[in-house]
Amino acid sequence: RVTEPLTPPSGVSSQAPDGLGLPRPPGALRRYLQRHPWVTDTLVAAAYVLVAAIFVVIAAVAPGAPALGLVVAMTVAGAAVVALRRRFPVAMFALANVLLIAGAAVGTAVEIFLPLITVYAIGVYRSTRTAWLSFTGGAVAAALASVVGVVWAPNALIEPATTGGGALPLAVNGAITGIAVLLIATLIGTNVGSRNRYVAALVERAAQLARERDAQAEIARGLERERIAREMHDVIAHSLSVMIALSEGARAAAPEHPENAQRAMERAADTGRRTLGEVRRMLGTVRDGDSPPERAPQPAISDLAALIADVQGAGLPVTVTTRGTPHADPSLELTVYRVVQESLTNTLRHGSRVSRARVALDWGDDAVTVTVSDDGALPTASSPTVGRGLIGMRERVALFGGELTAGPGPARGWKVSAHIPLDRNSP
Repeated sequence: RVTEPLTPPSGVSSQAPDGLGLPRPPGALRRYLQRHPWVTDTLVAAAYVLVAAIFVVIAAVAPGAPALGLVVAMTVAGAAVVALRRRFPVAMFALANVLLIAGAAVGTAVEIFLPLITVYAIGVYRSTRTAWLSFTGGAVAAALASVVGVVWAPNALIEPATTGGGALPLAVNGAITGIAVLLIATLIGTNVGSRNRYVAALVERAAQLARERDAQAEIARGLERERIAREMHDVIAHSLSVMIALSEGARAAAPEHPENAQRAMERAADTGRRTLGEVRRMLGTVRDGDSPPERAPQPAISDLAALIADVQGAGLPVTVTTRGTPHADPSLELTVYRVVQESLTNTLRHGSRVSRARVALDWGDDAVTVTVSDDGALPTASSPTVGRGLIGMRERVALFGGELTAGPGPARGWKVSAHIPLDRNSP
């Protein structure tokens, strides 16, 4: 796989899509070449052809010069190796070694650059392991080319070794020199490639962290929206149920007891104003702007008396039984309050022929039990028995590892029971 440049195209901001501000590399020419790697490949191939042309001219005038067509074909093949080294580095390295041995056989020397260029490309565009494996094969090819060049030496470019004593030292020196130069090219290529891969990994990791950050923020926003929706349901459903009950009572009492109707309407207006304030507070937590939202304390057990008074004012007598001492845990108190509020709201909205409701709070050492029941008629098949409020209650209780059940009472009416275990390490 060819490594893509890490810089954005021209005219595009360096601000990455994931919010990464990547610096622009210095130099307009360098940025252009990074965006158009084919230009670099073409220039390098042209430079190789130019150097090869010089060697061709020298070989042509030397004694025992090889056929011009063969030299031109090898030059074209070498230019192709240089041009394609970025896309097919391993294959081009193998072809470069073949051309190196062939060049040693025919007496040209320009092919010695091809293994160096291609092994460098392997180190940059492939793994370090692949580069060193290629170096091993290249070392063998370099030694073989040295032996072939010394033994055959077809023209004056290579010193002939007709005597038996001078061939081996010359071949060994040529092999050592070729392997040493190949080693340097491999070290440079692997160093540049490792640095590029390391930078690319850092950029990818930073992009991944940015994506995870955005995902976590989106999850947090979703949880916050769900929390606000649950709170608004609890507040609005309860308040509207109370206001409807008070309004119906005021309408029924208006002909004969106008003073009772007036008091009921006043309580309905107070409930509406209080509900409007709570809704404004909750919506203020998600509004945009620099000003901090207005915040008020969440309901607690101390507010349960006002809740019961509202329900009783709506015409539903409520009996409250408390055993034990409430625990000083705001989250737990809010959960207990919301369970009682939603249960009584459902009784007002869906209860039929209800004369009394009972609320029992058992604050134990290991758990809190909340029971809300009424003596009304059982709901019919068409009555809504499962809604958002019941789901919200179960979610609140489940946050503490508790369990909530809702269904017909033992004799008649409806019963909601929540069992909330306590954390002994909590205050």
